[in-house]
Amino acid sequence: MKRKYQKTLELTFHRPVSGNIKWSDIESLFIELGAEISEREGSRIGVRLFNDRKVFHRSHPSPNTDKGAVANIREWLRENEVIP
Repeated sequence: MKRKYQKTLELTFHRPVSGNIKWSDIESLFIELGAEISEREGSRIGVRLFNDRKVFHRSHPSPNTDKGAVANIREWLRENEVIP
């Protein structure tokens, strides 16, 4: 895994939850892990990864991801044994 994606993964698992992770970096991490991303209604995106499908809300107008979303993503990655 490239350093950029590793850094995003580390930020995702950092305690306390970081509010400074750009959503575009999280999307790039998903793609690096092999995800298929599809546009949904409004600012939602569908992420198909780990034989599972999740729907996330793309953050706006701020590019930073909501802390609750980061916590949910961290738990999803942990469940599928993706840890820094």
